[in-house]
Amino acid sequence: MSIEKSLSADGTTLTIKMDSKFDFSKVKDFRETYDDVGDELTTIIVDLSRTEYMDSSALGMMLNMQKTLSGRPVSYKIQNCQEQVARILKISRFDKKFDIS
Repeated sequence: MSIEKSLSADGTTLTIKMDSKFDFSKVKDFRETYDDVGDELTTIIVDLSRTEYMDSSALGMMLNMQKTLSGRPVSYKIQNCQEQVARILKISRFDKKFDIS
Protein backbone atom coordinates (compact mmCIF):
# COMPACT_ATOMS: atom_id res chain seq x y z
CA MET A 1 0.00 0.00 0.00
CA SER A 2 1.11 3.54 -0.57
CA ILE A 3 0.07 7.06 0.26
CA GLU A 4 -3.03 8.22 -1.61
CA LYS A 5 -3.61 11.87 -2.41
CA SER A 6 -6.83 13.44 -3.64
CA LEU A 7 -7.72 17.05 -4.33
CA SER A 8 -11.30 18.29 -4.27
CA ALA A 9 -12.75 19.43 -7.59
CA ASP A 10 -12.53 23.08 -6.55
CA GLY A 11 -8.91 22.68 -5.38
CA THR A 12 -9.63 23.78 -1.81
CA THR A 13 -9.23 20.47 0.08
CA LEU A 14 -6.32 18.06 -0.12
CA THR A 15 -6.80 14.64 1.48
CA ILE A 16 -3.71 12.55 2.22
CA LYS A 17 -4.56 8.94 3.09
CA MET A 18 -1.64 7.22 4.77
CA ASP A 19 -0.99 3.50 4.65
CA SER A 20 -0.40 1.15 7.59
CA LYS A 21 3.05 2.51 8.52
CA PHE A 22 3.76 6.21 8.83
CA ASP A 23 7.48 6.41 9.47
CA PHE A 24 10.76 7.77 8.12
CA SER A 25 10.50 5.69 4.95
CA LYS A 26 7.58 7.92 3.87
CA VAL A 27 9.39 11.28 4.04
CA LYS A 28 9.75 11.80 0.29
CA ASP A 29 6.31 10.44 -0.62
CA PHE A 30 4.57 12.50 2.07
CA ARG A 31 6.31 15.71 0.99
CA GLU A 32 5.33 15.11 -2.63
CA THR A 33 1.64 15.00 -1.67
CA TYR A 34 1.55 18.69 -0.79
CA ASP A 35 4.47 20.12 -2.83
CA ASP A 36 2.42 21.15 -5.84
CA VAL A 37 -0.85 22.36 -4.32
CA GLY A 38 -2.47 25.45 -5.78
CA ASP A 39 -3.22 28.78 -4.15
CA GLU A 40 -6.88 27.82 -3.68
CA LEU A 41 -6.02 25.28 -0.98
CA THR A 42 -7.70 25.98 2.39
CA THR A 43 -7.78 22.56 4.09
CA ILE A 44 -5.45 19.58 4.38
CA ILE A 45 -6.85 16.36 5.82
CA VAL A 46 -4.46 13.61 6.88
CA ASP A 47 -6.53 10.42 6.96
CA LEU A 48 -4.98 7.84 9.31
CA SER A 49 -7.72 5.21 9.08
CA ARG A 50 -5.27 2.59 7.77
CA THR A 51 -2.33 3.65 9.95
CA GLU A 52 -1.43 1.16 12.66
CA TYR A 53 2.08 2.46 13.38
CA MET A 54 3.61 5.90 13.42
CA ASP A 55 6.88 7.12 14.87
CA SER A 56 8.36 10.48 15.79
CA SER A 57 9.46 11.13 12.21
CA ALA A 58 5.79 11.04 11.16
CA LEU A 59 5.06 13.75 13.71
CA GLY A 60 7.97 15.74 12.31
CA MET A 61 6.69 15.34 8.76
CA MET A 62 3.30 16.78 9.69
CA LEU A 63 4.94 19.71 11.51
CA ASN A 64 7.22 20.29 8.52
CA MET A 65 4.14 20.37 6.24
CA GLN A 66 2.68 23.13 8.41
CA LYS A 67 5.96 25.03 8.35
CA THR A 68 6.32 24.69 4.57
CA LEU A 69 2.80 26.02 3.98
CA SER A 70 2.89 28.57 6.81
CA GLY A 71 2.37 31.56 4.52
CA ARG A 72 -1.06 30.26 3.51
CA PRO A 73 -4.37 30.32 5.37
CA VAL A 74 -4.66 26.52 5.54
CA SER A 75 -6.41 24.51 8.27
CA TYR A 76 -4.99 21.09 9.13
CA LYS A 77 -7.06 18.10 10.16
CA ILE A 78 -6.15 14.59 11.22
CA GLN A 79 -9.02 12.16 10.84
CA ASN A 80 -9.98 8.54 11.46
CA CYS A 81 -7.19 7.70 13.92
CA GLN A 82 -7.00 4.24 15.37
CA GLU A 83 -6.76 4.20 19.17
CA GLN A 84 -3.00 3.64 19.45
CA VAL A 85 -2.27 6.40 16.92
CA ALA A 86 -4.68 8.79 18.62
CA ARG A 87 -2.82 8.17 21.90
CA ILE A 88 0.52 9.11 20.29
CA LEU A 89 -0.99 12.31 18.88
CA LYS A 90 -2.50 13.27 22.24
CA ILE A 91 0.72 12.57 24.18
CA SER A 92 2.60 14.67 21.61
CA ARG A 93 0.04 17.47 22.05
CA PHE A 94 -0.84 17.49 18.38
CA ASP A 95 -4.39 18.40 19.37
CA LYS A 96 -3.00 21.93 19.91
CA LYS A 97 -1.80 22.25 16.30
CA PHE A 98 -4.26 20.05 14.39
CA ASP A 99 -7.98 19.48 14.47
CA ILE A 100 -8.14 15.77 15.37
CA SER A 101 -11.29 13.74 14.92
